Amino acid sequence: MSEESNSYGKATDLLHQLEDILESDALIDELGFIHPSQFSLLNEESGISANLSDEAIHQSADRIASSDEYSQQEILCFWNRDHKLGISTHVLLPLYKAAKHAFFTAFKQYKMCGNQSDKVGICLPALASHDHLENILLRHSKSLLLLSCDFITAWNCRKLLVSKKKQISMFVDELRLSELVLSCSPKSEQAWSHRYAG
Repeated sequence: MSEESNSYGKATDLLHQLEDILESDALIDELGFIHPSQFSLLNEESGISANLSDEAIHQSADRIASSDEYSQQEILCFWNRDHKLGISTHVLLPLYKAAKHAFFTAFKQYKMCGNQSDKVGICLPALASHDHLENILLRHSKSLLLLSCDFITAWNCRKLLVSKKKQISMFVDELRLSELVLSCSPKSEQAWSHRYAG
Protein backbone atom coordinates (compact mmCIF):
# COMPACT_ATOMS: atom_id res chain seq x y z
CA MET A 1 0.00 0.00 0.00
CA SER A 2 2.88 2.37 0.73
CA GLU A 3 4.26 1.74 -2.77
CA GLU A 4 0.84 2.47 -4.29
CA SER A 5 0.55 5.70 -2.31
CA ASN A 6 4.10 6.67 -3.32
CA SER A 7 3.36 6.13 -7.02
CA TYR A 8 0.10 8.11 -6.69
CA GLY A 9 2.07 10.92 -5.04
CA LYS A 10 4.56 10.93 -7.92
CA ALA A 11 1.74 10.99 -10.46
CA THR A 12 0.11 13.89 -8.63
CA ASP A 13 3.44 15.75 -8.64
CA LEU A 14 3.69 15.15 -12.39
CA LEU A 15 0.18 16.50 -12.84
CA HIS A 16 1.05 19.65 -10.90
CA GLN A 17 4.18 20.08 -13.00
CA LEU A 18 2.20 19.73 -16.22
CA GLU A 19 -0.42 22.20 -15.01
CA ASP A 20 2.31 24.65 -13.97
CA ILE A 21 3.82 24.44 -17.45
CA LEU A 22 0.44 25.01 -19.08
CA GLU A 23 -0.19 27.98 -16.82
CA SER A 24 3.25 29.53 -17.29
CA ASP A 25 3.16 29.24 -21.10
CA ALA A 26 -0.36 30.05 -22.20
CA LEU A 27 0.74 30.26 -25.84
CA ILE A 28 1.68 26.59 -26.24
CA ASP A 29 0.56 25.75 -29.76
CA GLU A 30 1.92 22.26 -30.29
CA LEU A 31 1.82 19.11 -28.21
CA GLY A 32 3.67 15.86 -28.71
CA PHE A 33 4.36 12.65 -26.83
CA ILE A 34 8.05 11.82 -26.78
CA HIS A 35 9.84 8.57 -26.03
CA PRO A 36 12.27 9.16 -23.13
CA SER A 37 15.25 8.29 -25.31
CA GLN A 38 14.42 11.20 -27.64
CA PHE A 39 14.80 14.01 -25.08
CA SER A 40 18.57 14.34 -25.57
CA LEU A 41 18.17 14.49 -29.37
CA LEU A 42 15.42 17.08 -29.00
CA ASN A 43 17.66 19.17 -26.73
CA GLU A 44 20.55 18.94 -29.20
CA GLU A 45 18.36 19.98 -32.13
CA SER A 46 17.08 22.99 -30.24
CA GLY A 47 20.57 24.00 -29.11
CA ILE A 48 20.16 23.12 -25.47
CA SER A 49 23.02 21.58 -23.55
CA ALA A 50 22.64 18.01 -22.35
CA ASN A 51 22.46 19.06 -18.73
CA LEU A 52 18.93 19.86 -17.70
CA SER A 53 18.03 23.32 -18.89
CA ASP A 54 15.32 25.03 -16.87
CA GLU A 55 13.91 26.62 -19.99
CA ALA A 56 13.66 23.32 -21.84
CA ILE A 57 12.45 21.10 -19.07
CA HIS A 58 10.08 23.06 -16.86
CA GLN A 59 10.48 21.10 -13.66
CA SER A 60 9.51 22.59 -10.35
CA ALA A 61 12.84 22.76 -8.60
CA ASP A 62 11.34 22.54 -5.14
CA ARG A 63 9.39 19.40 -6.03
CA ILE A 64 12.42 17.72 -7.57
CA ALA A 65 14.76 18.80 -4.78
CA SER A 66 12.38 17.51 -2.13
CA SER A 67 12.45 14.04 -3.64
CA ASP A 68 15.82 12.38 -4.11
CA GLU A 69 14.04 9.26 -5.38
CA TYR A 70 13.60 10.69 -8.88
CA SER A 71 15.94 9.03 -11.32
CA GLN A 72 17.40 10.92 -14.27
CA GLN A 73 14.79 9.31 -16.55
CA GLU A 74 11.91 10.43 -14.33
CA ILE A 75 13.17 14.01 -14.32
CA LEU A 76 12.90 14.16 -18.12
CA CYS A 77 9.12 14.08 -18.26
CA PHE A 78 8.36 17.38 -19.97
CA TRP A 79 10.01 19.50 -22.60
CA ASN A 80 8.81 23.05 -23.23
CA ARG A 81 10.46 25.52 -25.58
CA ASP A 82 9.23 28.02 -28.17
CA HIS A 83 5.63 27.31 -27.14
CA LYS A 84 6.00 23.60 -27.90
CA LEU A 85 5.28 20.99 -25.24
CA GLY A 86 6.57 17.46 -25.18
CA ILE A 87 5.42 14.87 -22.66
CA SER A 88 7.39 11.69 -22.07
CA THR A 89 5.49 8.57 -23.08
CA HIS A 90 6.61 6.74 -19.95
CA VAL A 91 4.48 9.01 -17.74
CA LEU A 92 1.31 9.12 -19.84
CA LEU A 93 -0.64 6.44 -17.96
CA PRO A 94 0.08 7.64 -14.40
CA LEU A 95 -0.41 11.25 -15.52
CA TYR A 96 -3.77 10.37 -17.11
CA LYS A 97 -4.93 8.53 -13.98
CA ALA A 98 -3.91 11.45 -11.75
CA ALA A 99 -5.62 13.98 -14.05
CA LYS A 100 -8.81 11.92 -14.23
CA HIS A 101 -8.91 11.47 -10.45
CA ALA A 102 -8.22 15.16 -9.81
CA PHE A 103 -10.87 16.22 -12.34
CA PHE A 104 -13.60 13.98 -10.95
CA THR A 105 -12.78 14.94 -7.36
CA ALA A 106 -13.05 18.64 -8.22
CA PHE A 107 -16.18 18.02 -10.33
CA LYS A 108 -17.87 16.23 -7.45
CA GLN A 109 -16.98 19.07 -5.05
CA TYR A 110 -18.22 21.63 -7.59
CA LYS A 111 -21.58 19.89 -7.93
CA MET A 112 -21.91 19.60 -4.14
CA CYS A 113 -21.07 23.28 -3.74
CA GLY A 114 -23.67 24.18 -6.37
CA ASN A 115 -26.32 22.09 -4.62
CA GLN A 116 -25.56 23.71 -1.26
CA SER A 117 -25.77 27.24 -2.65
CA ASP A 118 -29.15 26.39 -4.19
CA LYS A 119 -30.52 25.20 -0.86
CA VAL A 120 -28.94 27.68 1.54
CA GLY A 121 -28.91 30.73 -0.67
CA ILE A 122 -25.88 32.39 -2.14
CA CYS A 123 -23.38 33.53 0.43
CA LEU A 124 -19.98 35.11 -0.07
CA PRO A 125 -17.82 32.20 1.20
CA ALA A 126 -19.77 29.76 -0.96
CA LEU A 127 -19.22 31.95 -4.01
CA ALA A 128 -15.51 32.29 -3.30
CA SER A 129 -15.08 28.54 -3.00
CA HIS A 130 -17.32 28.02 -6.04
CA ASP A 131 -15.08 30.32 -8.14
CA HIS A 132 -12.01 28.55 -6.80
CA LEU A 133 -13.49 25.17 -7.76
CA GLU A 134 -14.30 26.47 -11.24
CA ASN A 135 -10.66 27.49 -11.71
CA ILE A 136 -9.47 24.10 -10.46
CA LEU A 137 -11.91 22.35 -12.80
CA LEU A 138 -10.63 24.35 -15.76
CA ARG A 139 -7.03 23.54 -14.79
CA HIS A 140 -7.59 19.79 -14.33
CA SER A 141 -9.86 19.40 -17.36
CA LYS A 142 -7.27 21.05 -19.58
CA SER A 143 -4.62 18.53 -18.50
CA LEU A 144 -7.06 15.66 -18.89
CA LEU A 145 -8.07 16.71 -22.39
CA LEU A 146 -4.47 16.98 -23.52
CA LEU A 147 -3.97 13.40 -22.40
CA SER A 148 -7.33 12.06 -23.59
CA CYS A 149 -8.81 14.38 -26.20
CA ASP A 150 -12.24 12.74 -26.45
CA PHE A 151 -13.13 12.87 -22.75
CA ILE A 152 -16.66 14.22 -23.25
CA THR A 153 -17.35 14.98 -19.58
CA ALA A 154 -14.34 17.31 -19.43
CA TRP A 155 -15.34 19.10 -22.65
CA ASN A 156 -18.92 19.52 -21.40
CA CYS A 157 -17.72 20.80 -18.04
CA ARG A 158 -15.58 23.41 -19.78
CA LYS A 159 -18.53 24.43 -22.02
CA LEU A 160 -20.70 24.87 -18.95
CA LEU A 161 -18.15 27.00 -17.12
CA VAL A 162 -17.28 29.15 -20.14
CA SER A 163 -20.91 29.75 -21.09
CA LYS A 164 -21.69 30.64 -17.48
CA LYS A 165 -18.89 33.24 -17.25
CA LYS A 166 -19.34 34.69 -20.76
CA GLN A 167 -15.89 36.31 -20.80
CA ILE A 168 -14.20 36.87 -24.16
CA SER A 169 -10.82 35.83 -22.71
CA MET A 170 -12.27 32.46 -21.71
CA PHE A 171 -13.65 31.89 -25.22
CA VAL A 172 -10.21 32.69 -26.66
CA ASP A 173 -8.61 30.27 -24.17
CA GLU A 174 -11.04 27.55 -25.32
CA LEU A 175 -10.12 28.13 -28.94
CA ARG A 176 -6.43 27.84 -28.00
CA LEU A 177 -7.09 24.63 -26.07
CA SER A 178 -9.00 23.03 -28.93
CA GLU A 179 -6.23 24.14 -31.33
CA LEU A 180 -3.63 22.56 -29.04
CA VAL A 181 -5.60 19.31 -28.81
CA LEU A 182 -6.00 19.29 -32.58
CA SER A 183 -2.23 19.73 -33.02
CA CYS A 184 -1.80 16.28 -31.53
CA SER A 185 -5.13 14.67 -32.49
CA PRO A 186 -6.33 16.38 -35.68
CA LYS A 187 -9.34 14.09 -36.05
CA SER A 188 -10.73 14.61 -32.55
CA GLU A 189 -14.48 15.04 -32.99
CA GLN A 190 -14.87 16.53 -29.55
CA ALA A 191 -12.21 19.19 -30.11
CA TRP A 192 -13.76 20.22 -33.42
CA SER A 193 -17.21 20.24 -31.87
CA HIS A 194 -16.00 22.34 -28.94
CA ARG A 195 -14.65 24.99 -31.33
CA TYR A 196 -18.09 25.49 -32.86
CA ALA A 197 -20.25 25.01 -29.78
CA GLY A 198 -18.23 27.39 -27.60
